[in-house]
Amino acid sequence: MLKPLNPLLHSELRLAIVSILIGVECADFVYIRTQTGATSGNLSVQIDKLQKAGYIAVEKGFNGKMPRTTCTITSVGRRAFEEYVETLKEYIGV
Repeated sequence: MLKPLNPLLHSELRLAIVSILIGVECADFVYIRTQTGATSGNLSVQIDKLQKAGYIAVEKGFNGKMPRTTCTITSVGRRAFEEYVETLKEYIGV
């Protein structure tokens, strides 16, 4: 029997966010929005869900006078992503 896919990561946008963060030290909100094509509102909601799950850390600050939100994947998020990928591999028989 196949194990179930992580429902938090099985969302297209949340998976895209974590996939971006897995390959970088950190990424700001504008970069993630540009890469995913998400609206600011939807992206904000999905980032909040990932943060509440402990998958990402969010730091809010300023770049000069402009607000800046930076996201970083946590060890919990990295582990969840790796497990998600392994489960997908089991599904496709790799």
